[in-house]
Amino acid sequence: MAAATVQALGTTPVKGLRLVAREQLQLGPAGVEEDRRFYLVDERGRMVNGKQLGVLNEIVAAYDHDERTLALTFPDASTVAGAVELGAQVMTRFYSRPAQAHELRGAFSAALSDHLGRPLRIVEGIDRSGIDRGRGGAVSLVSQASLAALARLAGADEVDARRFRMLVVVDGLAEPHEEDTWVGEQLCVGEAVVRVRGHVGRCNITHRHPETGDADLQTLDLLRQYRAGLDTTEPLAFGVYGEVLEPGHVALGDPVTPRETRADRR
Repeated sequence: MAAATVQALGTTPVKGLRLVAREQLQLGPAGVEEDRRFYLVDERGRMVNGKQLGVLNEIVAAYDHDERTLALTFPDASTVAGAVELGAQVMTRFYSRPAQAHELRGAFSAALSDHLGRPLRIVEGIDRSGIDRGRGGAVSLVSQASLAALARLAGADEVDARRFRMLVVVDGLAEPHEEDTWVGEQLCVGEAVVRVRGHVGRCNITHRHPETGDADLQTLDLLRQYRAGLDTTEPLAFGVYGEVLEPGHVALGDPVTPRETRADRR
């Protein structure tokens, strides 16, 4: 494994809203405590994300976990902010799975509904976050080499990593998709230890521009050209996911190494 480092970090407090760059974060047993802390549901309680509503990428959320405050900033620079206060308990559908959650009180849901032109509620899950794979997939990683390979295929100078909504972008790998070989292995990511459990299969969300939500790059068609039929845990894989075995601090520039490399240095 070539020398690898953390090139970028990205989280969003509300699933589906714009991914925000981070300089550092704390990885715990459930991942980053403030990442995908909340999610959106429609009038029938079904989870809504960028696949259905690309314009969610226009909205930036900021959450202070210690203070329990949330702010939503809209494209016109207006902001709705306040304390996170839990309201009624509701049954939601997180993809096909039932999930108990609490509605958030305050102006958040109304502001989102007005901007998007349809009724939406923002909720905080009970015993689950808005991370698709739960604790088993609390960390996601993709390499800059893989992004560069996709850009070459697309005839573009670059492909914005935020399009794939990954927690960690890794630089320094020698080959595109070298991260595929990490499945089943343990990695030291900064101070944390992660077990890589599988490949991240891709959907239409990746078509969308990470700030406008416009469908402007046919990522799935590109991936089918060279990633279809591979022996991966999910189809059209781009990046990997894993669980946190040992919590720790992660910052830009931190090494990403096999676990035994850290042990050898001690």
